[in-house]
Amino acid sequence: MTLDTLENLLIERDGPVALVTINRPKVLNALSTQTIDDLRRAMLSLRHDDGVRAVILTGAGEKSFVAGADINELAAQTPVSGRELSLRGQHVFDLIERLGKPVIAAINGYALGGGCELALACTIRIAVDTARIGQPEINLGIIPGYGGSQRLARLVGRGPALELLLTGDQISAAEAYRIGLVNRVVTAANLMGEARKLAQALAAKAPVAVRYILDAVNRGLEMPLGDAQAFEATLFGLVAATEDMREGTKAFLEKRKAEFRGK
Repeated sequence: MTLDTLENLLIERDGPVALVTINRPKVLNALSTQTIDDLRRAMLSLRHDDGVRAVILTGAGEKSFVAGADINELAAQTPVSGRELSLRGQHVFDLIERLGKPVIAAINGYALGGGCELALACTIRIAVDTARIGQPEINLGIIPGYGGSQRLARLVGRGPALELLLTGDQISAAEAYRIGLVNRVVTAANLMGEARKLAQALAAKAPVAVRYILDAVNRGLEMPLGDAQAFEATLFGLVAATEDMREGTKAFLEKRKAEFRGK
């Protein structure tokens, strides 16, 4: 992987799992324009790397996943540049959501504003018990711009989302778990171990089926139920033609572990 030139990211490989770390700890891993572009380049590379079957996304240091956008950059926006900034961030976060591979957010501290939006774009969220999560844009006189108003409401429901968006309050990891914003809450000592364990488990699943499940859920949520079910049926038909399906059913009947190849 030729990603060692990325300015604000660190990328490591552990077999089929890629660990992407946002590496700006001095500014709590704030999402500058350069960081967003680094994420775009990294995710495009990982999407096309067949050796990568799952991704973990986290922040450097012990305080913050991503504490938000770069306020210096936000303060300088005009109506035109602000819209372009928002569209660029949305494009990158859409790329993460639709990577075709599970992306696990290992939330190691503050996940605020753009950091919360980044976590929302991931497939699964695991948070440390000391994490603080929220969308405080209202306190700056602005609104979320990287999909937060849309993904948050779809994930936790309209009422809880509106309360978070309109108050700008930070909530605890326990409260985030209660409303369904995060999937798991763990201690700091266990965060990366839990994320790696889950990533390895997901990486062992049939890659085509994983991609189609992600597609079925992400795109299906945007459709009426009948259309979504028709889409699911089409994907089911396609996956039934894969070598992995034949291997999976054969392995089950032979009482052995399946070896999926993504074909």
